[in-house]
Amino acid sequence: MNKRLALKNCHIIHGDSNKSIADNMTILINENGIIEHIGKTKELKISKNYKTINLAGKYVMPGLINAHVHLFSDGKPFTMSSNESMLKTGHKLLDTKMGRALLKKRMKRNALNALHAGITTMRSVGEFFYTDVHLRDEIKANKFIGPNLLVSGYFLSVTGGHGAPYLALVSDSPWEGRKNVRINSKHGVDLIKICVTGGVTDAKAIGEAGRLQMTEEEVTAICDEAHKMGLLVAAHAESTEGVRIALKGGVDTIEHGAEMDEEIIALYQHNPKALRGYSALIPTCQAGYPVATLDSAITKVKHVVKENSKLVYEGMMVSLKQAITNHIKIGVGTDAAMPYVTHYDLWRELNHFLKYTSLSPNQVIECVTKSNAEILGIDHITGTVDIGKQADLIVLERNPLEAIQTLSEVKMVLIKGHLIKNPTVSRINKVDKLLNSKF
Repeated sequence: MNKRLALKNCHIIHGDSNKSIADNMTILINENGIIEHIGKTKELKISKNYKTINLAGKYVMPGLINAHVHLFSDGKPFTMSSNESMLKTGHKLLDTKMGRALLKKRMKRNALNALHAGITTMRSVGEFFYTDVHLRDEIKANKFIGPNLLVSGYFLSVTGGHGAPYLALVSDSPWEGRKNVRINSKHGVDLIKICVTGGVTDAKAIGEAGRLQMTEEEVTAICDEAHKMGLLVAAHAESTEGVRIALKGGVDTIEHGAEMDEEIIALYQHNPKALRGYSALIPTCQAGYPVATLDSAITKVKHVVKENSKLVYEGMMVSLKQAITNHIKIGVGTDAAMPYVTHYDLWRELNHFLKYTSLSPNQVIECVTKSNAEILGIDHITGTVDIGKQADLIVLERNPLEAIQTLSEVKMVLIKGHLIKNPTVSRINKVDKLLNSKF
């Protein structure tokens, strides 16, 4: 049971770009961690049942939502290219009692690090051994205070496809695809993640990252099976044809993205096979940008990896700008775990949006809060500062609408009303120093 809290004298950023900042406000949070009242401080009487926290001059906004993460790694640089025997040996070691215990410990550490950085909700889109499901269940059972987790378990891929065979369940027909949806569902996932094209991390040739791997029939079967269970489908797609096949099959979100044509734009806006009648885009600019633009002498990646990163990053940026122009629903995800993409630096993705698109600071904040919550289907419980929603909130000294990097300096975090008064973020100094100096 939480303490009742009164956050007094704060400026509220609602997470809705149509609302202005509300000054000199008080937020009342009940013992169940729900926002029960919001009002002007001078007009609101606070009873003795509440612990009052004076936030004079500080800003309160919704906790950040990262819609694309992998908890199995932390963003430290790695080569992104290993031979099959090394991968097989590594997976064997991981798939032991000690290996699984260490994996779970690392994933928990990454989730908590993100929470302390103000990320109160994470959508995990591909993990080993359903460890993400176990962590989510422990949080829900109050075994520890953690972020809201939406989890997909294993990828669904094809033989030789992205993530296969170690991070994916493999299928090579529509019925096998349905079977793998059922397997993931039995293990308690919140969504299904599929790999429609190849990816940068396991591509062996330039252009292979976006090469089509699933057929439209396979995608359609997977989406139909998932949607019958009320599960959204997220699709890794890094080429125009990959995005087209994914959307025609009925996926609900495109992860990464690529340049669109008129057919693709129309499918995003009105997708008859998607669970909610439309599909959204989750670009992950930070996943491609560092490796694509940093000197290979720094990143140590092979020429194939760098060139594929360039191709994918450029396609994502074109896609993002087209989505804005055509009023396609946009969310925010970082692909945290990839080299130079830590779990605590979500602000960098927002800064990228501000630097390279026409979105305003208010619109970017909405993307990472309200819009993300709507895309993930959790807007009834989180994503904005509203009465009746969970108190998933962050407190900032400065206005992030004036300086987005303020989001890297979170002073307090609330998750379901639990107060983290002095959040502590474990940083990877080498990565931070490099990114700060280059970008």
